[in-house]
Amino acid sequence: MWLYNLLDIVATITEAAIFYVMTLCFCKTCRFQKVISRIIPPVVYAMAVIVMTFLADMGAYRLFVLLALLIGLTLLCYEVSFHRALIVMELSYLLIIPFTESVGLSIMDFVYHGNIMTQVDGTAIIKWQIYVFIMLLRLLFLMVTYRLLKNFKYDILAKDAAIVSISFLLVFGVSFASTYGYLNLRTSDTSLLDLSTSVLGVVFIVQFLYSRNVSYLREQGQRDKMQIAQLQQQFAYYQEKMKDEERVRSIYHDLKNHLLVMESSQNTKETRQMAETLRSQIADYEDYVHTGNEFLDIILKDKAVKAHEKQIDFSAMVDFHGIGFMEPLDISTIFGNAIDNAIEASENLPEYKRLITVKAERVRDMLLITIENNMSPGNHLTEETTKKDRFVHGFGIPNIKKAVEKYGGQCSFQQEERTYRLNILIPCP
Repeated sequence: MWLYNLLDIVATITEAAIFYVMTLCFCKTCRFQKVISRIIPPVVYAMAVIVMTFLADMGAYRLFVLLALLIGLTLLCYEVSFHRALIVMELSYLLIIPFTESVGLSIMDFVYHGNIMTQVDGTAIIKWQIYVFIMLLRLLFLMVTYRLLKNFKYDILAKDAAIVSISFLLVFGVSFASTYGYLNLRTSDTSLLDLSTSVLGVVFIVQFLYSRNVSYLREQGQRDKMQIAQLQQQFAYYQEKMKDEERVRSIYHDLKNHLLVMESSQNTKETRQMAETLRSQIADYEDYVHTGNEFLDIILKDKAVKAHEKQIDFSAMVDFHGIGFMEPLDISTIFGNAIDNAIEASENLPEYKRLITVKAERVRDMLLITIENNMSPGNHLTEETTKKDRFVHGFGIPNIKKAVEKYGGQCSFQQEERTYRLNILIPCP
């Protein structure tokens, strides 16, 4: 009998491991210190199972206690909604019983031709080989589930969780009937109920995966709306900037002539100093980047000012003459996001190393764009945002790719020891 007691303890450990992995996948925010919140639920659960196994003869009714424990411990140790705690409980229970015990018993019932029971100290009990098989199956399902759910980050709504819970109640009802027959009524043949539990378990998994996909599509739709709103806001900003620049440039030449007159007619020290001050304030318009595309001129001037404010050496050699096929919104998406990323990366460098170079020109029937910046050594090439709010940020590179691919182009990212380079190749119609 000692062998079965040992197997019961090992089985309890595997159950606690399943609970631990489910909280790891679905519960990201701990109420207490991370170690405490992670350790308390599986330890308390394991202790409760051992007590009910060896000290309290509750039969199949222990399942209700275990379900309550799974929900209660999840809500106690993690900041999660009730319906997410339900998902943790349902998947934990599914892996502990329907997808391991029921499936394992169904398989071994076929292997042993229905002879799965043996006598130990005058008590009918399942053969130890079947116990071992069930635990190995449990570990296998646990590893597969963890691989599938370890990056789960979608918010399942309460109504979706309610639909999934209906399927769970069907699984639990049949599973409880099987467990009740074996533990309370000492029924040795529960193969039909075990098979039914396995089938309903598959139905539950299908519904859960469907709910997950619905949540993913819903979240993706929200991200797309936010991306469009950001791009439209960026586009409107540059449109307004272009109007302002046009108004300023329209009076620039007249203002320059007025300053010359002022300097010559009022030849005093104060007048000359005032004229020089005004001339320095409009000097930016003499250094204006003329790319052949007025909208791109505004973008490059705006980014050059931002780079100058952050003590970044900004160089632009751009010839966009004859590139009339690109829409202003796409020009804003490509150059605006790429240069913003370069500025953000340059801020982490010492001032003397801050350098951004923008090059663009048409070579035969291809438009070549290269945006290069220095970077800190040891940084790794990544297309994902490094900011905390990953839902709001991180649209830059995906949006650049979409805009480039819209014209049948390609973009690539190269990283050398201290340099990050974005290369874009777009065919010209």
